[in-house]
Amino acid sequence: MWSPEREAEAPAGGDSAGLLPPEWEEDEERMSFLFSAFKRSREVNSTDWDSKMGFWAPLVLSHSRRQGVVRLRLRDLQEAFQRKGSVPLGLATVLQDLLRRGELQRESDFMASVDSSWISWGVGVFLLKPLKWTLSNMLGDNKVPAEEVLVAVELLKEKAEEVYRLYQNSPLSSHPVVALSELSTLCVGSCPDERTFYLVLLQLQKEKRVTVLEQNGEKIVKFARGPHAKVSPVNDVDVGVYQLMQSEQLLSRKVESLSQEAERCKEEARRACRAGKKQLALRSLKAKQRTEKRIEALHAKLDTVQGILDRIYASQTDQMVFNAYQAGVGALKLSMKDVTVEKAESLVDQIQELCDTQDEVSQTLAGGVTNGLDFDSEELEKELDILLQDTTKEPLDLPDNPPETFYTNSVPNPRISDAELEAELEKLSLSEGGMELYSQGCWWAWGPLGDSSQAQGW
Repeated sequence: MWSPEREAEAPAGGDSAGLLPPEWEEDEERMSFLFSAFKRSREVNSTDWDSKMGFWAPLVLSHSRRQGVVRLRLRDLQEAFQRKGSVPLGLATVLQDLLRRGELQRESDFMASVDSSWISWGVGVFLLKPLKWTLSNMLGDNKVPAEEVLVAVELLKEKAEEVYRLYQNSPLSSHPVVALSELSTLCVGSCPDERTFYLVLLQLQKEKRVTVLEQNGEKIVKFARGPHAKVSPVNDVDVGVYQLMQSEQLLSRKVESLSQEAERCKEEARRACRAGKKQLALRSLKAKQRTEKRIEALHAKLDTVQGILDRIYASQTDQMVFNAYQAGVGALKLSMKDVTVEKAESLVDQIQELCDTQDEVSQTLAGGVTNGLDFDSEELEKELDILLQDTTKEPLDLPDNPPETFYTNSVPNPRISDAELEAELEKLSLSEGGMELYSQGCWWAWGPLGDSSQAQGW
């Protein structure tokens, strides 16, 4: 855990392997030039100045990004960029230029820019700057002390976004209010030290995505509901829900502790019974029963608290749905602002009138022009009669009628019952040349090819 006494020992540098440019090991002349100090003014030699600044400024920021830190110190950077026993002499000038461009900011200045009265409770060292730093600022000396902490502004914004996403994807996001201690535990992997965690909270507070409040000696943090929403102040409902959540956790821990105690009493009773100590075993069993009754009572209280929380969460969901409906009604009203029933009826009448006009125009265009060709219907009917008379006088060339086939052996079939049909079906048999069929007292035989001309009856 971070403490003000350990601040001086907290490293901000680290192994720079893997992020150094190729000339670092290959070009001795180039590196000797880059490790030399800057001229007192850029006007002396702007080319050399810009060349050094273009090398070191991106390297400082990429080093911090690679290490996952947002707090920089000149001393740590000098240790990280040592080469063959030499230390870059121009790093202080580089940090001054980054401060001037706003890419870095003094930690104390950043804290002063945020209304963060809550931060003084655990990180009072933030507000205690060494006297030489204060005097340097008052006298206009822009030099960066080796121990002064600077903040990489862009990296801090990225870290704040990472912490916000981490919270949104965690079970803590079920309610916007969370204990600062729980949030700190959640962010251990993202914030390497507690001071970085506080800086991230300050950045989120600056972006109006969180607000921090002290309640009964404990700090609670409220998050904005959406990634683009602004956080609202902590109200009585938030405090009440937070207290219920704390009560739920306390009851759960108590139930777990009593369950372990009941199990311990059970084991003691078992050991006493094996040792023949009946009275001791009975006392242990009584203690176990008393503990179980306490557990039952706590379970009832826990169910009540959880039921209240469920109702609160349901009411919050209902409120969100109500707000969505209200926004939908407003949008619908706005979209139908100039639409009325009278206007709709008038528009339909106009459309019908235009359609009728279009039909009349189409009929006029279709039947109004004959190119001067008018035909008398009576003359057409006379000509049609003449054609019909000529046709009746001519013999029609029709095909001959097919010869009628008479079957002399055909006998009208009387109505036959089902029993008679079944009896006839049993008499069906296959002959060598074809099939013989007995019907109504006659046998008919067909040839192998079914030629009816070969049929004989007897």
